[in-house]
Amino acid sequence: MITEEVLNSLKTNTDLIDYLRTHIDDDPSYKSALDAYEYEQELLPLQAELVDLQRWVQKENKKIAIIFEGRDASGKGGTIKRFKEHLNPRAMRIVALNKPTEVEKNQWYFNRYIKELPNAGEIVFFDRSWYNRAVVEPVMGFCTKQQYNRFMIQVPEFENMLYESGTTIIKFWFSVSKEEQQRRFEKRLNNPLKKWKFSPVDEKGQELWDDFTTYKNQMFSRTHNSFSPWVIIKSNDKKRARLESIKYVLSLFDYDNKGRSCKTILPDPNIVQRYFRNTVQIDL
Repeated sequence: MITEEVLNSLKTNTDLIDYLRTHIDDDPSYKSALDAYEYEQELLPLQAELVDLQRWVQKENKKIAIIFEGRDASGKGGTIKRFKEHLNPRAMRIVALNKPTEVEKNQWYFNRYIKELPNAGEIVFFDRSWYNRAVVEPVMGFCTKQQYNRFMIQVPEFENMLYESGTTIIKFWFSVSKEEQQRRFEKRLNNPLKKWKFSPVDEKGQELWDDFTTYKNQMFSRTHNSFSPWVIIKSNDKKRARLESIKYVLSLFDYDNKGRSCKTILPDPNIVQRYFRNTVQIDL
């Protein structure tokens, strides 16, 4: 435990980090404190860069849609929270749609998503997207084979039309191991504030793991392209995944004052990888 006397003797943040590092062996809890502190110290400058990016998006009337996909408990929601934490809410939105209504079920599948797309000068974060039909729906039996096949044919053309109309689509897949997913499920169930996150679909997640893998691989192979590639984020370490996904987005745009708050915004290639770099992966 760090005493008040010790804290008063530490004059700078560097002194605190050095103290924690030298006393990790004396008290393992110091490692946790050090990791949390270093994470926040890295996150805040990246979030300041996101503020600069958003201002540029508004000034230049850019349209950016960032899609967060992945297995349940892969870290999508926590990452979106860090993306939007300090952004102007008037120029960004989070889209997390409920299951379709009876009216929506009889519409063209993409209708409900088209109205959620970014307007000029706006960033939209999709907490799951139209790609529900590529993985979750066929695995869980929520769509027919015909509906699935039609979607897989149409989605590249749909995204190409968005690209040609000036919408930038960033597609993230958050990759978590089966063991880590199970650990996170158990943690949710034991936390009264997070029990709501555990759904019937989550309950089937472990049982249908291989089915999810099959459809996920089909989705990658048929919907990865040059104008909207799949970007895989290894998310067993949630904090690292958050930092590196923010870096990836920042690295894509030449916005005003880029690098003013954070000199290093290139993502770690061990954490962030495009799909075709993963052609021989057991599971992502």
